[in-house]
Amino acid sequence: MSEEQKGIFKKFLNATKEVIYGMASHDTVRYALKTRASMEHLFILITMGDLLGVPILPPYYSLRLLPYVVPQISTWKRRMLREKDLTDALA
Repeated sequence: MSEEQKGIFKKFLNATKEVIYGMASHDTVRYALKTRASMEHLFILITMGDLLGVPILPPYYSLRLLPYVVPQISTWKRRMLREKDLTDALA
């Protein structure tokens, strides 16, 4: 088998893998990522809710978790304060 034939075979094999992935697990992966994002935002709401005026946990625990949450606070605030629409539930 020549090098050119091996390259064509690898491309074909890679394309086949991508098609099977798309048919079998793409929706599952998207759903899992969406669920993970929702769970992370819920966790931040529970721990840092006082930033939005929702006192759930005492500030002591919020301060202990603050170093782990700081990178996500800006996107979380934007998502929580965004206007909700009927089409958001459909996506």
